[in-house]
Amino acid sequence: MIFDDISEKLQAGRARDVKALVQQAIDEGISAQDILEKGLVPGMNVIGEKFKNNEVFVPEVLVAARAMNQGAQLLKPLLAAEGVKASGKVCIGTVQGDLHDIGKNLVKMMMEGKGLEVIDLGTDVSPETFVETAKNEGCQIIACSALLTTTMGVMGEVVKKAEEAGIRDKVRIMVGGAPVTEEFCRKIGADAYTSDAASAADKALEFCTELAG
Repeated sequence: MIFDDISEKLQAGRARDVKALVQQAIDEGISAQDILEKGLVPGMNVIGEKFKNNEVFVPEVLVAARAMNQGAQLLKPLLAAEGVKASGKVCIGTVQGDLHDIGKNLVKMMMEGKGLEVIDLGTDVSPETFVETAKNEGCQIIACSALLTTTMGVMGEVVKKAEEAGIRDKVRIMVGGAPVTEEFCRKIGADAYTSDAASAADKALEFCTELAG
């Protein structure tokens, strides 16, 4: 089945092959939603699980994600035309004062792999920017990353600003990064801490489904 081929080539990080197979599936009249949900997403899920279990590492994940993006680019206009809505919307960024982005990029790719729409705010993002974006774009989730102990405190500010803006009941705040812990997450009043990118994507999807219900 072509879906299996797409999934396998994606896992192998063969972007050109993935693109060709996705185009072939489109030409065969397969719906963009089916190609995404039965080909690209399962492939990315396998990579996510393997990453969780230390069977593959960051370089393999990045290569697989690049392959997924090649396929997804072809599907985007078709998904819009089919009226397929993303399962949720996330704004993600590395907090103010911190310029590390590998972890954030991995989480973003894993979330996109789950069919979520992700607005990437980049690095050195102020609490106000997180909250304004979530408010203006109707995001269900704010995802904050930090790699430095000195910048972790900014995450608490994001929670406070969300409360001040009156969106705290509508938005889930997720935190992650090397120095961040479950205890810290609870202390600042955030909603979830995950220790790796694949778990973050699972949790984000769970939150979006809950909020939609």
